[in-house]
Amino acid sequence: GSAKEKAIQFYRSCMDTQRIESQGTQPLKDLLNQVGGWNITGVGKAKDFNETLQTLMSRYSTFPFFRVHVGPSPSDLKTNIIQIDHPEFEMPPESKFKEKNYLKVLRVYLSYLKKLGGLLGGPQDGPPDSFSLTLSFISNLQRVVTPLQERQQRGMLFFRTTIRELQEKAPAIDWLSCLQAVFHPMPMNLSQPIAVHDMDYIRGMSQLIEQWHKERVLHIYMILCLVGNLSPALDSRFQDARLELSKILYGKMRSRMIPDERWRKCLTDTSSFFEPVLGQMIVQEIFPQQTKKLAEQMFSEIQDALYGQLDQLEWMDEQTRQEAKVLISKLQVEIGYPAHILQTAKVNLEYQNLEINEDTFFLNVVACLKVLRENSYLKPLQHHSQDNWHVSPWTVHSYYSIRHHTVVFPAGMFRSPFFHIEFPSAVNFGAIGVFMAHELLHTFYGYVLPGGCPTCNRSALQKSVDCLVEQYESSGFKVNGTFTLLENSADTGGLAIAYQAYKNWLKKHKEKDLPKIGLSHDQLFY
Repeated sequence: GSAKEKAIQFYRSCMDTQRIESQGTQPLKDLLNQVGGWNITGVGKAKDFNETLQTLMSRYSTFPFFRVHVGPSPSDLKTNIIQIDHPEFEMPPESKFKEKNYLKVLRVYLSYLKKLGGLLGGPQDGPPDSFSLTLSFISNLQRVVTPLQERQQRGMLFFRTTIRELQEKAPAIDWLSCLQAVFHPMPMNLSQPIAVHDMDYIRGMSQLIEQWHKERVLHIYMILCLVGNLSPALDSRFQDARLELSKILYGKMRSRMIPDERWRKCLTDTSSFFEPVLGQMIVQEIFPQQTKKLAEQMFSEIQDALYGQLDQLEWMDEQTRQEAKVLISKLQVEIGYPAHILQTAKVNLEYQNLEINEDTFFLNVVACLKVLRENSYLKPLQHHSQDNWHVSPWTVHSYYSIRHHTVVFPAGMFRSPFFHIEFPSAVNFGAIGVFMAHELLHTFYGYVLPGGCPTCNRSALQKSVDCLVEQYESSGFKVNGTFTLLENSADTGGLAIAYQAYKNWLKKHKEKDLPKIGLSHDQLFY
């Protein structure tokens, strides 16, 4: 079937809660036995540590000890490189709590682990202390993570290395085999360039694995990570256990991020695996060509208004002014959606090897993880694609990409109250127009930063900066005007540019009135 048919089948299998409940834990138990069992439930033999790790990473997108992703190299933003960082832990780290509170967190998390063990058919307590030891291991692993702030201060955010060097520094992991498994069938060798985000963590992690190697704990920890990753595809007992844990650890606000309504959860799951398919469906539904055309005309008007504003900047010298205008003229704008999602044949090709069965939601999730691996790891490393966005077409979130010198405005932004084709232009320019101008101004960050424009009139620029900092700090809210300067300048400047663009637009287009509201066009804009 087509990718769209598969997405619909996937969604239906997720909505079939009756079948999910009746299947219970059996689908996961079957899968666990393939990777050596829990060692708690007493089924299956423990496989070799590195072999199990490779299986978890390549087949189930589960990364217990370190996270792998593909992203741009800082030295060459047009080239993607394999990047390695610490994993995402389900349990919050000790540094987030006072000692007394952290002991409570440990007790709560331990009872959650025991509950998982119980649900999967093993005895609630398992072999003596196996869960307590696993918890101790997780705590030790979290302690070797270097805090982000410290890494920034020490210039440790990006350590360039190779698989060979990584093998020497962290020998507990068979790095070549693990990365070959994740990027199969792409060839890997020992001189493959790698970027590590926290080398101290990777070293510490390797030492911990060697210290605990004789324990069954490493295997139990890996299986726990797998269960944590796949349990959202299981019956309500697992969802309830997770929600209860989230409420205790993070409070009600954070646990609200776990959707209550089943259709919301299923829509989220479907969109994470079938983003281009849902993107195409939504764009066809909410983003007609006339909307795209009007949005592009508005952006062009805002660009022209910015050219005009540059001529009036006192602090900018003539040479920099011309450079800035060239910068704007070379800027790419993408409105609505990335072009490739409307190419149905191409999207179908992406999902051609995926088999979806409406009867088994759990196995559908497992099958989709394989496609996700190909799309998240293989493709970005094999060929760099500029048309991949950081956001989905339905999101209400625009951004400027320094890497591609591109501004992106997804289709989700061109909805009421930000935009409507029947709205007066004042409303459209006062809402989406301000967003457009805001993102445009992000291209000039470099000029505002200290030393960013050596030929500019620094005293005049500093005067403007001080004025803006003071304006925000005297607003009555606790705002650090210096820290938020770049966003604040894009906000205030964006408003002024969008207003000027609106005034220019009125010279060429007739404005609509909203007589019943009783507001002038300027009032409507603001």
